[in-house]
Amino acid sequence: MQKVMGVDYGDVRTGIALSDTGRFLASGLGTIKEGGMRATAKKVAALAKEHDVGIIVIGLPKNMDGSEGASADKIRAFADLLRPMTEAEIEFLDERVSTMAAHRILNITDTRGEKRKAVVDTLSAEIILQNYLDKNSV
Repeated sequence: MQKVMGVDYGDVRTGIALSDTGRFLASGLGTIKEGGMRATAKKVAALAKEHDVGIIVIGLPKNMDGSEGASADKIRAFADLLRPMTEAEIEFLDERVSTMAAHRILNITDTRGEKRKAVVDTLSAEIILQNYLDKNSV
């Protein structure tokens, strides 16, 4: 079975996580700092190919009432750039609380400063992916 990749897209940093082949557990892969939507999409596509990814799950920011705003439009534009670059299926997952959960975890582990900046996006991608895996487990 192919792996699933979680993506927490950001203008400055994009967090990446991968599932195991059994699609049970999400693990952080790292952060992309390519700069620019097109360059980030190319890097995500290359990582998907390198790691035999069948599904790319991108966190979709929604407002607390469930509506989509400008941030969601940006994520959909990113997905539109990514689609022709990869054979992987692209899906979205509501990420309303993933960044808050990541910050909560980092507070508990007392992760501060530059180290926090370096891991928050990867951790957010892990949370997005783990939520997807849990929701879609057989």
